Amino acid sequence: MEPSPSNVTGLRLRSHSGAWYRFDPGALCLELLPTGGPGEFARWETLHTPQAFDDWLGACRLRPTPELTARAPEMAAVRRLRDALWGLVLARVASRPLPEAELTTLNAAAAHPPLSPALAPDGTRAWAAGGTVEQLLSTVARDAVELFTGPFAERIRMCAADNCQLVYADTSRPGRRRWCAMEHCGNLHKTRALRTRRATPP
Repeated sequence: MEPSPSNVTGLRLRSHSGAWYRFDPGALCLELLPTGGPGEFARWETLHTPQAFDDWLGACRLRPTPELTARAPEMAAVRRLRDALWGLVLARVASRPLPEAELTTLNAAAAHPPLSPALAPDGTRAWAAGGTVEQLLSTVARDAVELFTGPFAERIRMCAADNCQLVYADTSRPGRRRWCAMEHCGNLHKTRALRTRRATPP
């Protein structure tokens, strides 16, 4: 991941080919999922160190980037919330009941005070000093509560590509988004479809 410009939402991810593309999952909580996860997602794990968490923090949609320092023992809590989010999201995508253990983890994180917004002397938005990882995780968990209970709760989807498991909330007006990003899986699908049509005898 690379830091995003202050006026642009979404993460900059690198594809298997090495090309960069922008993936906007539509919600802060969903931006944590590309860092890895449980089971089959463990091979994508990036949150091994506090520095990796700091890198994610600088790339996510929170603006300005909160000034907080993660410690090694706190990384387990970050991964625990992330893994719980995966369980909840996959259940929603498959129209299954939300798993109880993951709900407990999410609600416990949301019960803590979140990061506090503040007004800087120059009139811009800031965060209150002394922000903690616990507050950041509460902010992410509360965002998930809003997503799962809000107008886009039924639009939490997985990319339609066979080999892509990125999850997003379709916040578009028509609600017909199929791909993690048109410049990535969308274009690959169009290219394959064109090759198939050209290879098919008339």
